[in-house]
Amino acid sequence: MPPRGDSRGAPRGAGPAVRGRGGSARGGGRGGSTQVAHSVMPSSHITTVGVKRPGYGSGGRPLPIFVNSFATSIPEGIIHHYDVISPSEKTLPARLNMDLIKALQTEVAPRIFTPRGVYDGRKNLFCARELPFDGADSKEFDVSLSNGRADNGNGKGPKVYRIKLTKVAEINPEVLKRFIAGDQSHDNTVLTAITALNVVIRMEPTMTYPFNVRSFFTDRETKDIGLGLQLWRGYFQSVRPASGRMLINVDISTGTMYKAGPLLGLCLEFLNKNDPNALATSRGFPDRERLRLQRFISGIRIITKHAGVDGTIQQTPRVIKKLSSAGANALNFTMREGGSMSVADYFYKTQNQKLKFPDIICVEVGSGALIPLELCIVPPGQIMRKQVPPEKTKEVLDFATKRPADRLRSITDGLAVLAYGQSEYVRQFGMHVDTSGPLRVQARILRPPTLKYGVGSKQLTIVPTNGSWNMVDKRFFRPAEVTEWCVVVYEQQRRFGEKEARDMVAGLTASFRDVGIKSPANYTPIIMWHNGQGRIEDQLRAAGMAVRDRPGNASKTPPNLVVVVLPEGGNDIYTSVKQINVKLGGINTIPDPSSVSVLTDPSNPTIVMGADVIHPAPGSDGRPSFTALVANVDSDTAKYIACSRVQTSRQEMIEDLEDMSKYALGKYVGYRQHVEKRSPPAPKRIIFYRDGVSEGQFKQVLEQELPALKRACAALNINAKITIIVVGKRHHVRFFPQNDRDGDRSGNCPAGTVVDRDIAHPTEFDFYLQSHGGLLGTSRPAHYSASLLWHPSDDRLTSLPLSADALQNLSFALCHVYARSTRSVSIPAPVYYADIVCSRAKNHYDPQGSLDFSDSATQLDGSQAENSLEAFRRGFKPLNPKQQNLMYFS
Repeated sequence: MPPRGDSRGAPRGAGPAVRGRGGSARGGGRGGSTQVAHSVMPSSHITTVGVKRPGYGSGGRPLPIFVNSFATSIPEGIIHHYDVISPSEKTLPARLNMDLIKALQTEVAPRIFTPRGVYDGRKNLFCARELPFDGADSKEFDVSLSNGRADNGNGKGPKVYRIKLTKVAEINPEVLKRFIAGDQSHDNTVLTAITALNVVIRMEPTMTYPFNVRSFFTDRETKDIGLGLQLWRGYFQSVRPASGRMLINVDISTGTMYKAGPLLGLCLEFLNKNDPNALATSRGFPDRERLRLQRFISGIRIITKHAGVDGTIQQTPRVIKKLSSAGANALNFTMREGGSMSVADYFYKTQNQKLKFPDIICVEVGSGALIPLELCIVPPGQIMRKQVPPEKTKEVLDFATKRPADRLRSITDGLAVLAYGQSEYVRQFGMHVDTSGPLRVQARILRPPTLKYGVGSKQLTIVPTNGSWNMVDKRFFRPAEVTEWCVVVYEQQRRFGEKEARDMVAGLTASFRDVGIKSPANYTPIIMWHNGQGRIEDQLRAAGMAVRDRPGNASKTPPNLVVVVLPEGGNDIYTSVKQINVKLGGINTIPDPSSVSVLTDPSNPTIVMGADVIHPAPGSDGRPSFTALVANVDSDTAKYIACSRVQTSRQEMIEDLEDMSKYALGKYVGYRQHVEKRSPPAPKRIIFYRDGVSEGQFKQVLEQELPALKRACAALNINAKITIIVVGKRHHVRFFPQNDRDGDRSGNCPAGTVVDRDIAHPTEFDFYLQSHGGLLGTSRPAHYSASLLWHPSDDRLTSLPLSADALQNLSFALCHVYARSTRSVSIPAPVYYADIVCSRAKNHYDPQGSLDFSDSATQLDGSQAENSLEAFRRGFKPLNPKQQNLMYFS
């Protein structure tokens, strides 16, 4: 190899530390899967981040279900916590860290590490006994890897890493027993104890299989999806505290892996090429394609074989940094002893490796060395941590999607891979996992809300069945009016001609009448055909001008509806067009006031808000994050407005929430005052559903977003109680009916399945609600956590005035007012809308502009990222005033 400078490395990372020493532990108890309701009420003296649980729900009919969790006992003995650190080293990959700690415990100092400790791959090591450091709290070790991994290529032998272990705490598992009993606040001691148990159960599989933070993957079930990628079945596991017991949540997961084998073959498959010389820039390999390939393979670990100084063949792992711009025979470097040599000549003269394809490009690895593609091997089990190519998304979903019964079977079969009973680490820490079967839980099925339709409907109200209903013989609650309209067709005229267009117009006009939408009688709309490759904006504007100038339009009224016929795969065009009734200002349906008395109490006018943040794809450093706030303006919580902003990349808290809230509150007050003629127009209650916040960020919401809401209220002289509810979707809890007859047609639990015992938080007010009927695969319930209630009269946080039943029924009802379908959705409509507004924020930019919205990875330094953010802020176009009061996002 071309020699390069040596770089040192050692475990780094971050993790909680419990300072101080604890006493002995008691009890533990073996878990079980028997259906015994576990519920506790928190003691009065404890403190919580969110709202302390006020009670449990009782509404709805009972339903016995399985949950993909398994009870575990709590360790008996003290757990000893050590910091793993080496200050002179840079952060190393978790797999290398794991290998170093394994070598330390099994080869360097096995007597000290008996029994072996468990390690999280970064900073935390936990041991079932105190390590004998001869009376000291810390000890340093020199560790090297003798498997060829760490040969420097300079004849000096394996690289040596200095690792320092420092004892930082003794963890008394008794705190977990008090916590799950409701007698202990959720503090740092509890957090670290839970962390320790998670590291214990993950240690065995992470030593054996490819892994990410909480999942590991095996090649027992795989699928080749092309482009040099494979899908591997994996298993997620997480220790979670629940009411009265500790649980291990187990689920299946999917890992996208680079295909093992020659790197050259992987590159050719990604580019859909057969001839290796297609990768030669001297033979026309485009630079654009070279950069696309570079983005795909950067970060891959490769193995190279070369002769050591003693003549033995050694394998050295390296990490790809980038691709060269020239072939191996055209790349020259300066030798240490003077003179220069091409990369191709170097490998021939020093390694006796004559290249078969000397013209093709090389990889540059982390050390700066250049290595020909044909000499690199991709080892198996490497997780691709970039976004899956869009054309492969369907195949990933097909592999990941399993019907409930099949998913539960895969989970229980996976227990053999998890092998808790055989894990030396689980045993030595004294954990006992009940693997006799998944947890049996008594769920409840909530009654769906009654939905109200408009005058002229044969049936004014309807109660959904398993999350769905239909529009047969029903009219919209508040139909919109179509004044002037036209049709723009982007399909080829030979495939969608004049007759098809006229038939569509006749059908649409009849549908207008059926649902109550008013439209001009005997109206013949203009129909135009356009090429989808043109400027959509100009074409739609031309259509509008044609309508305005058409004979018979004496008032020169522009169209308020343009119906667009899309070709197959016309997603890019779709972003420029919208749907009908709610986008014209109408309201499809409302929940009957009797179903949402919390919202329709005239003495407590209520605004419901939904907020979300969306982040760029992994590795896309130059892209900003986008935020959205959606809120109802009407008294029936069915008509919503939205606003969106640009903010710092990957920042979860909403920077502009104060201004966004003022905008939403102003729209609410104005609509009630001028349209509904309500008095007083200002809300007295704000219910704020927040999406996209992890459990560890609840406190940040209280410290940063609550003050922003309060300032917005103060600026408008609004005196309202604020309730914040965090809605979580990124979890692995799943519900399964115990009996097939209790499931819906998809095999899922029915819409309205709610659980607030057994698997819920020991002290805080939370619940799981599966509000939608199943379609494909296993439905995911949403997790609701009531974070706080702020009372404006004395500027204090109080307990929630809503009962468990009231909040659960309110959230379920709001899942039925999503205007795009006659099905309930998985989360309340305002949160769902906020998610949509975030996702379409990139449509606020000129499509012909220079800003890059591709999901390709980019690497920017601090100043470049800041300049990029400002460019995105400047280019963000505000919502057209004509759209501000319409549900343009629906």
